[in-house]
Amino acid sequence: MTEPLRAAIVGAGPSGFYAAGQLLAVDEPSFAVDLYDRLPTPYGLVRSGVAPDHPKIKSVTRAYDKTTEHERFRFFGHVELGGDITRRQLLEHYHVVLYTLGTSIDRRLGIPGEELRGSHAATEFVAWYNGHPDHSGLEVDLQGKHAVVVGAGNVAIDVARMLALAPSELAGTDTADHAIEVLAASGIEDITILARRGPLQAAFTNPELLEMGELERGDVEIVGGELDELSAVALGQADKTRRRNVEILQSYEARPKTGKPITVRFRFLASPVELLGDEHGHVRAVRIENNAIEARDDGSLVARGTGTFDEYPAQLVFRSIGYTGQPVDDVPFDERRGLIRNAGGRVTDPGGTHQLGEYVSGWIKRGPSGVIGTNKKDSLDTVNKIVEDVAAGRVNQPISDDIDGLVEACAPDVVTWEGWQAIDAIETAAGEGCTPARPRVKLTDWAALRSAANSISIQG
Repeated sequence: MTEPLRAAIVGAGPSGFYAAGQLLAVDEPSFAVDLYDRLPTPYGLVRSGVAPDHPKIKSVTRAYDKTTEHERFRFFGHVELGGDITRRQLLEHYHVVLYTLGTSIDRRLGIPGEELRGSHAATEFVAWYNGHPDHSGLEVDLQGKHAVVVGAGNVAIDVARMLALAPSELAGTDTADHAIEVLAASGIEDITILARRGPLQAAFTNPELLEMGELERGDVEIVGGELDELSAVALGQADKTRRRNVEILQSYEARPKTGKPITVRFRFLASPVELLGDEHGHVRAVRIENNAIEARDDGSLVARGTGTFDEYPAQLVFRSIGYTGQPVDDVPFDERRGLIRNAGGRVTDPGGTHQLGEYVSGWIKRGPSGVIGTNKKDSLDTVNKIVEDVAAGRVNQPISDDIDGLVEACAPDVVTWEGWQAIDAIETAAGEGCTPARPRVKLTDWAALRSAANSISIQG
């Protein structure tokens, strides 16, 4: 019987798990899959990015867990590519190396004042309230009254909603304990979501937008929500999601305020041009330029500045205008696009030549777009190319099969799937002991996670 081809997947988020399941389902050739991640915990942004008050979205991990039951699957957590282990070492031990690293760095606004205290990346804030060990020590001052979130996507809405949720709405979630404490003592009364373009161009999904109208202690206000003539024409050709977004926003605009203690404002057609600071180096306001929708030569619509300006008071500013990837080890990287260089999932050098045995999937392949399920088809496209290349004899030839020896030598603190199950058991038991019960109480620092992974021996 032919030995399975060895595949290493680097990144244990949705793309990595989808690809692992798809590779293990291939009959000929068969694959043995090792899934690596820098964190001791799996699931990527499902654990550290999905809002804590969205438990149904997090339930996708049950499907991933089924993949881990396969006899040819292994998990190596707390192993960092470019730190503990190198690209070269992986290629020396595996026939296939698949990078599913995601795009973890926030895009900058590139405006004066961005470095003022009180100015944060939404990505850091999301990781902080989700208990990511890299960000559990983030200091977020919520004692001011005014917050501004720059962006028109679901991450911006998540940030605004988390700032507006009542303690009772957070009590039964897996929000990190340190964040629950800070959010409960928040003085925020006014939250503005700044969108560069108009309501038709916003990238919110309908359920997330609808949730904003159901906040226990938040009224919704719309500024600049009227459709301009160009957008009104484009509305007829827009997809169902965007048309429904316009309907929801129009319903909010017509809704009277009810006197709730927090106002959540959608301010359309506004671009931040400067963060203004006080004498202590802390942000005090956002200067915005008012925009108008115009048509490009090809007919597409764009927001352009009008040369008129306003100010919004803000003691707290979050930028949420997208993610970008970062180079890892010496894997070919396209700095301009912020992605691993690839042609349809095959990693390429700057000249476009496929790097034998190397592949990419997910956001680090195509950019940060789509929902969790989008990664399933994306990974399948890459897996199909892997199978095609194997059939054509385009396979990396490793020089060693001693993966256990490699991991033991390079990553002595490796966390196996059994180690993750130990972490999971401790977290979920702590959640069950809360009133009200919570899905889990997350361990939020590296030492605690390592200790938990070594604390219980669970036979798989």
